[in-house]
Amino acid sequence: MATSVRVDAWVWAVRLYKTRSQATAGCRAGHVRIDGERAKPAQHVHVGSRVEVRGSERVRIVEVTQLLAKRVGAPVAAAAYIDHSPPPPPKELASPFGMRERGAGRPTKRQRREIDKLRGRRSR
Repeated sequence: MATSVRVDAWVWAVRLYKTRSQATAGCRAGHVRIDGERAKPAQHVHVGSRVEVRGSERVRIVEVTQLLAKRVGAPVAAAAYIDHSPPPPPKELASPFGMRERGAGRPTKRQRREIDKLRGRRSR
């Protein structure tokens, strides 16, 4: 049995990234840290290592309990780490900017411009 696994393969195998190439790109971009240090894709993780993955909406902090090099089912993947991540913010606190009430119909041209402005999109 192996004593270490590449970090990009492990975060993909435990389903923290959808694809292996996304996991490699995340490591190269600095979104993955091992024990507080920025991780390169080929860096190895060991049992007991603390892996931090910065995703689009939240940070996942996990402790490695099992080494996996191949993608496995969700229950097996969840058993391969201990999750120390902070809980996600409640939906009430998340600001739904640019959201319209259900049943309000299509936005007018003026409302569309305001929504695009809130979302940071340029007008044409």
